[in-house]
Amino acid sequence: MFYPKGMRSADYLAFYAEHFHTVEVDSTFYGCPSARTVNNWAARTPEGFIFSVKVPQVITHEKVLSDCDADLKEFLDTMSILGPKLGPIVFQFPFFNRSIFRDRHEFLDRLVPFLTKHPEGHRFAIEMRNRGWLDAEFANLLRDHRIALVLQDRSFMPSPGELKFDPITADWTYIRWLGDRKTIEERTTTWDKTVVDRTAELSSWVDFCYQMRKRGVIVFAYANNHYAGHAPATIEQFQKLWQAKGLPELSRPPKMRQESSLFPD
Repeated sequence: MFYPKGMRSADYLAFYAEHFHTVEVDSTFYGCPSARTVNNWAARTPEGFIFSVKVPQVITHEKVLSDCDADLKEFLDTMSILGPKLGPIVFQFPFFNRSIFRDRHEFLDRLVPFLTKHPEGHRFAIEMRNRGWLDAEFANLLRDHRIALVLQDRSFMPSPGELKFDPITADWTYIRWLGDRKTIEERTTTWDKTVVDRTAELSSWVDFCYQMRKRGVIVFAYANNHYAGHAPATIEQFQKLWQAKGLPELSRPPKMRQESSLFPD
């Protein structure tokens, strides 16, 4: 278990922020949260902590970028409450079959006009599930708009090494360690320990992230429980592999500012 036994769920975020620099918020995918909720996120985390948020599915799955200006504005306005703690904003698209878009070009006919009017001042990322649509042309389009291509470690999507183009399309990149949901759920549904050995994959990711660091690319990386069985353990293993390779030390998570006292401990 990651959270101490008996800890209130209301205290989870503050505890999490003591151990990690950033969190990927999945709940925003299901709907825009209230301003009060977002204010609470900000209050429970230290300066320097970063929230990565998913764009609501009404934009990416239901309306698929059409007639969604008001939805996106509401979401961005609400997320702006986070101030400097707002990090990447991810458009997580589903797999599109031919009943929705006949091909990649039809999707791009929808995407390009949307990109030309997206607001400045945010870090946007796009996650695709159509493997065959990922090519140099698509990457160059994202690069023109300084939008990151989400890199995924999952059963049906290519790793960076399998891509025949440079997948870095901004001065930062976004990595998601997702795994194979169906296969791992046949082995566990408790998510409290590692059940799939990902040493080889994570070692490769360490090498990749180090090369990105040498290029000056900021890396945002997140693990899902379905990747190996326990997301915190995945991050810990990545850190240990990084250290074992003798690479430059990784920074530690920021601390909450404590009230000053005349009588420090």
